[in-house]
Amino acid sequence: MALSSPTKRNLIHTRDIKCLGYERDDGLWDIEGRITDIKSYSFTNMDRGEVNAGTPVHDMTVRLTINTDLVIVDTEAFMEFTPFAICPAISESIKKLIGVQIKSGWTRAVNNAIGGVKGCTHINQLLIGPLATTAYQSIVPRKAHKITLNKQSPEIPPGEKPDVLDTCHAFDTSGENVKRLWPKFYQSK
Repeated sequence: MALSSPTKRNLIHTRDIKCLGYERDDGLWDIEGRITDIKSYSFTNMDRGEVNAGTPVHDMTVRLTINTDLVIVDTEAFMEFTPFAICPAISESIKKLIGVQIKSGWTRAVNNAIGGVKGCTHINQLLIGPLATTAYQSIVPRKAHKITLNKQSPEIPPGEKPDVLDTCHAFDTSGENVKRLWPKFYQSK
């Protein structure tokens, strides 16, 4: 079902987020994300002067290099457009995430390492949601696919609960998907 027809309106702001997951030849993964904010009107900025309509206010790119266990082994951040001249100076703070694993507690880990004045709100927004999800969506299904191709069992080790359980409606432990995929973790209501 599509959204309803909107009332007459004017576009004011566009935020684009694009994330890509790459499997590298050396066994690592590059997860890249870009966040761009654009206004539909021109305005004056104290550091940049006149920012014309259609020119990015923010245009920032992040690359996480991670292993198959979702541990960060390298990072980069580049800020093409920022609202203040001082913003790019914080780009190197992202290196504090090296060694951190994308897993439960990721948001807290990012905020502890580079939250608030230790980092950039926009880069952190990119890291916490879209990049973490892209990493998971790139690596976890690919690992399962390779295991299946090698005729190995994709089963979870005995006694280990799948990480996705109870993370959303589709993986509710009392739902049909869990009953079908992981019957030993299914819990009737």
